[in-house]
Amino acid sequence: MSFKPGLNPGDVINNRQLMDIFKCSPHGGMRRSLRTNTLVTVLDNTRSIYEGRWINDVLHFTGMGLEGDQRIDYAQNKTLVESRNNEIDIFLFEVFKQGDYIFKGPVELAGEPYQEEQPDINSNARQVWIFPLKMVNQPSILPITETVHLTKQKQRQRIAKRLSDKELLKRAICSRKSAGARNLLSTVFEANVYVAELAKRRAEGICQLCGQPAPFKDKMGEPYLEPHHIVWLSQGGEDNIENTVALCPNCHTKMHKLNFKLDRKKLKRKALQTNFQFTLFGDVIFKCDY
Repeated sequence: MSFKPGLNPGDVINNRQLMDIFKCSPHGGMRRSLRTNTLVTVLDNTRSIYEGRWINDVLHFTGMGLEGDQRIDYAQNKTLVESRNNEIDIFLFEVFKQGDYIFKGPVELAGEPYQEEQPDINSNARQVWIFPLKMVNQPSILPITETVHLTKQKQRQRIAKRLSDKELLKRAICSRKSAGARNLLSTVFEANVYVAELAKRRAEGICQLCGQPAPFKDKMGEPYLEPHHIVWLSQGGEDNIENTVALCPNCHTKMHKLNFKLDRKKLKRKALQTNFQFTLFGDVIFKCDY
């Protein structure tokens, strides 16, 4: 490590300070600086369309390119993939509150980049490059507080609620099936907010286990139901449409306390049934009649 930024893990700086220290651009999630021979990676949880996820202390970081399929030889994607040989120093910041950049420390590739499907800025499916990154000379990433975790989830939930049915369906279909996990006082799985919001819209205010209307409405005047993974994420369940339903608080508690086999079978059927039609470009693409 040749460049010393003079920061300790956990330090919070603003964007101007980041620019002054690293002599880099004020924008973007991957900021190359020729003057300091560094690459600053920024995991912005407040507004980015990319959803980086931590799994076993490895950050699966999405490459550059907002629209269409990403190229591995494009701009800083190429810089990062060649980082083992180009002697560039890579640093990671994470943002949970706009304007506050939390310094995580130096990182390096933890494995070979790979491709997966994600939505682009227009919510269209495309292939992106994922770079597994791990901390350098640190055993694990610093845990975040439960308050920070909840703030991040609420921010993404607000984004999901603002999407049209068409945009929401695109993002839910294109979303990765495996959930990320963050270290708090214990491991917390970060469920996909687009899949969760889609499950609630499909339920149309009716609990998918007991069949009763939601017991009350939330502050936005919407029926209150809670998303539930039929096969729990902690047990290897996928974070996708087929494994997610919407339940009233009572049934949700029942599933987590008892988790009866017959109830799971019923919910699996419900996850594939809906009277709610999603349309893309005039064609009904999400409807089951059985």
